[in-house]
Amino acid sequence: MDGIINVYKEAGYTSFDVVAKLRGILRQKKIGHTGTLDPDAEGVLPVCVGKATKVCEYLTQKDKVYQATLRLGVTTDTQDMSGRILREQEPDITTEALLAALQSFTGRQKQVPPMYSALKVNGQKLCDLARKGLEVERKAREIEVFSIETLAVTLPLVTIKVHCSKGTYIRTLCQDIGDALGCGGCMEQLLRIKTAGFLLQDACRLHEIEAMVNGTDEQGRKLADIVTPVEEVLAEYPKVQALSEMDRLLQNGNRIPLEGIVSEQTYVPGIYRVYFSYGAFAGLFRYDAARRGFWPEKMFL
Repeated sequence: MDGIINVYKEAGYTSFDVVAKLRGILRQKKIGHTGTLDPDAEGVLPVCVGKATKVCEYLTQKDKVYQATLRLGVTTDTQDMSGRILREQEPDITTEALLAALQSFTGRQKQVPPMYSALKVNGQKLCDLARKGLEVERKAREIEVFSIETLAVTLPLVTIKVHCSKGTYIRTLCQDIGDALGCGGCMEQLLRIKTAGFLLQDACRLHEIEAMVNGTDEQGRKLADIVTPVEEVLAEYPKVQALSEMDRLLQNGNRIPLEGIVSEQTYVPGIYRVYFSYGAFAGLFRYDAARRGFWPEKMFL
């Protein structure tokens, strides 16, 4: 089977746990996820199966939308409520100050990754170093927060909806907001509601997927009903079709000259979905205007 399954990751599972369990359920080894979620976090986790694992790198680049609960007045070593409390104080702030602080964190900005993360420094995961009581210098990375919407305020809890770029740590954002307000803060809960076009309402839990495989799903769904084809998640890339005499070149992953495309027109440099003459998806190719041809980036044969 080849395609992407929108999995609802439940609290208590790591993203690796989800992949491992799916390998057993689907009896398929070639599986990969498209973006780590913390063990306590829940929500959308697109999982690529079979040839679709080749698109993992493309899906991880996409924007994400989260619903998070920020607890003001509490600072922990993990930046969430699973960690050791370092400081605690009453958040004596006004609603106006809170809303202003939230909006100040929209836009492009630099963010320092937390120690409790899967990022590696000199070959070692930061979280492994943190568990040993070590802290190392981390370079700030550029991220972008497109919007922060306030959903509920019941101090010390604030529920927000965050639309952000890849690489954004919501835990760190929560702590930074608390620090900006002068009272500290950490993340209480996190729910990913959208990534790479996959929505929370369409996500399936592991036990539901297992029931589909076993033919015991209460809604009568089959596994094929929830598998998204590879080319569907790549729909943002323009489609081009090769002439029949180019099929052999495509099969071997070779360059396709501009003259070998069915509809020769003015193309701009970039990534394109290239199809065989008979309609089958071949892969992603990059158009080079100077060399008048399409060069393979990722084949899906």
